[in-house]
Amino acid sequence: MAFDPATLTFNEAGLIPAVAQDHATGEVLMLAWMTAEAVRRTLETRRATYWSRSRQAFWTKGETSGHVQELVEMRIDCDRDALLLTVRQTGPACHTGARSCFFTKVEAGEEVVEA
Repeated sequence: MAFDPATLTFNEAGLIPAVAQDHATGEVLMLAWMTAEAVRRTLETRRATYWSRSRQAFWTKGETSGHVQELVEMRIDCDRDALLLTVRQTGPACHTGARSCFFTKVEAGEEVVEA
């Protein structure tokens, strides 16, 4: 069956959350947002392309930093309202320079930042 991004369930802003996960390690790298066009571009180019809510523009991960995400696989959740992208990550995924955007954990009611 051919895939049509329009069959996904987007929020009122026309966006769907996309979790990027490292293909080799399973580590969750980041969460970003996609439009139907971003999904189409990602599948076509095999490079993760997201929608920047702040800039109101498409951005391909790594286009300026070189820290690209090469798409290995895209999965759709059971409600069709979230995506999981397994990727080959080059360099850090987070704009802060961290490997993953999820470097702060909550432990015993306190935030702990892991390097």
